[in-house]
Amino acid sequence: MFPHIWCPGCGDGIVMKSLLRAIDRVGLQKDEICMVSGIGCSSRLTGYVDFNTLHTTHGRPLAFATGVKLAKPSLNVIVITGDGDALAIGGNHFIHAARRNIDLTVLLFNNATYGMTGGQLAPTTPTGKVATTARQGSIDPPFDACKLAIAAGASYVARGTSYHSQQLDRLIEGGIKHKGFALIEILENCNTYYGRPNKISLLELLQWEKDNTVNVKAAERMTPEQLQGKIITGVLHQADRPEYVALYEEHIARVRAKATAAA
Repeated sequence: MFPHIWCPGCGDGIVMKSLLRAIDRVGLQKDEICMVSGIGCSSRLTGYVDFNTLHTTHGRPLAFATGVKLAKPSLNVIVITGDGDALAIGGNHFIHAARRNIDLTVLLFNNATYGMTGGQLAPTTPTGKVATTARQGSIDPPFDACKLAIAAGASYVARGTSYHSQQLDRLIEGGIKHKGFALIEILENCNTYYGRPNKISLLELLQWEKDNTVNVKAAERMTPEQLQGKIITGVLHQADRPEYVALYEEHIARVRAKATAAA
């Protein structure tokens, strides 16, 4: 085990293993990948892998990743981001990267808190749960990152958990293979800064992931009453849309041809 900052029981290591397995299954070589991360516990992942990596500023990994992809379209650009990094300070970048449908694979680690900085209220903290900035419980409704991505224009949207690691392998693999903006939201546990303040043990957090999630195929056979309080996992949305880098290159070619003809 190499040195890392993740607490014992953290879901980040499980997600990293799923990511590496997915990359291996796709058959990508190290020099075909660039991983970009922001700020947060999950974003430290880029320091633990042997790829081309960028550890960027808070909320900005999608902006940096967009630049990388436009500069070198042949790279498979994978973004590692957290719920606070992507949906709070980085929310604007998230919406517009999805709108453009640029070919990025985005792993959004959702632990419902700000784990690195002490357990502050996050955009995904469930209503009623305690945080260091919501001592009596949050009154805010949490974001649904997948619905937000679909509404903004993402062409591949999936949700998995750190408990269901084999399913997560497949979801990440599908995101890497997809041509366009691919979001994989990953529900995971933070037993230190989410579990402890809410008096939930690590075992209970993992059990919650197991008991309160339903695969999308099973959900299709369930009634609204049966789905009450459940979170649907699997591929939630997949569509063919023009990809941004391809459109950008076509646009450049047209402009150059027009300039050449005018000369």
